[in-house]
Amino acid sequence: MTAPVPVARRASGGRVILGIDPGLTRCGIGVIESLPGRRVRLVDVGVATTPAGDPLEARLVSVADRIDEWLDAHQPDAVAVERVFAQANVRTITGTAQVAGLAMVAAARRGIPVATHTPSEVKAAITGSGRAEKPQVQEMVARLLALAERPRPADAADALALAICHAWRGGATTPASSPDRGAPTAAQRAWAQAEAAARRPARRLDVVRAGRLR
Repeated sequence: MTAPVPVARRASGGRVILGIDPGLTRCGIGVIESLPGRRVRLVDVGVATTPAGDPLEARLVSVADRIDEWLDAHQPDAVAVERVFAQANVRTITGTAQVAGLAMVAAARRGIPVATHTPSEVKAAITGSGRAEKPQVQEMVARLLALAERPRPADAADALALAICHAWRGGATTPASSPDRGAPTAAQRAWAQAEAAARRPARRLDVVRAGRLR
């Protein structure tokens, strides 16, 4: 993993948010700047990795060190971590929860506010649908941050999505009384229109089929 690139403190009134997609093998870390008008700008992104064959304690130390480096380099105004849910794979969920805890402790020690967001909340904030697939989220992240291609690997895109989600859901962009709060972005509107157009033929076909059944 490349070292984080320190960012100069903002003079534009924006806030820096660091998102963490926790994982023991791959931990995504994404940093954005949240600007007025529900605009977001990419600051830095990366993935901390650890070898699966290393002792658990050594892997946790390695991930913790990387998180510390990124927090110290970027001095974010807030940290957003994915909220961990139970899965059938106990080993995976345990490692994910451990890394999430490391991230929250590291931020708390620096006095940085921490928030957690569920995958559905992130999907809804980014695409307008809590049931969106990962490629849809990655595409929207690229559009919102004006990137030439989707962030890779997926862990990096997920970390950026968490940061953007917190910018909009956590009140990091505009006060609650602002008329811009909650309004969809142009990219979100375009995505919703494209999805609606893609679904129309399927609905018409369902109607025809239902008519034949009758």
